[in-house]
Amino acid sequence: MKRFEGKTALVTGASRGIGAAIAKALAAEGAHVILVARSVGALEEVDDAIQNAGGSATLVPLDLTDTNTIDGLASPLYERWKKLDILVAAAGTLGKLTPLHQYDPKLWEDVFKLNVHANWRLIRALDPLLRASENGRALFVTDGPASETKQYWGGYAASKAALNEMIQTYAAETAKSNLKVNLIDPGPVATKLRLSAYPGEDQSTLPTADDKVELFLNALDVSYTGNGNLIK
Repeated sequence: MKRFEGKTALVTGASRGIGAAIAKALAAEGAHVILVARSVGALEEVDDAIQNAGGSATLVPLDLTDTNTIDGLASPLYERWKKLDILVAAAGTLGKLTPLHQYDPKLWEDVFKLNVHANWRLIRALDPLLRASENGRALFVTDGPASETKQYWGGYAASKAALNEMIQTYAAETAKSNLKVNLIDPGPVATKLRLSAYPGEDQSTLPTADDKVELFLNALDVSYTGNGNLIK
């Protein structure tokens, strides 16, 4: 039997990078994966890869910065599956590396919308479905700058620090349930987000998103019972 046979998983940021790699891996291990991202074409490519490998997926093109639309995820999921076994919140944005006093206000708001507010809205919408699972797992992707002080990283770092505190609080609130909530920091990975932060870096020297898949799968497995942890 496959590791996630019969499970339903929702992955945000599923059109590329870490989100796409995790979505494909979950599908390969038997989960039905709900793919959430803004880019329809890229989502279809991930879906094709999943279908060609014998897996199954549902596409949900959604701009998570339009946070009001996130509420609409819950009802169709409940009608079809009555529960959600796995949530992987991999969507994120760097914004811009710039001095705080020069940060564009609209861009600052968009960084927080995707990195913080969208994840809160996912919690708000999906919490009943996750708790309805016998072994619910929710995993939120964070990053080292959340706990570091680096010049010009203020927008991204502040948003990830806010995410960390929010998820730790959520984990504490779900501690007595079947739902396990954790943060995961995959470290440096060859992704478009990292390339935008380090444009001169040779990404061939970095781990790929596929290299990090097992870290995620282990954290989502029913055998992992940690809650409120930062997994690295």
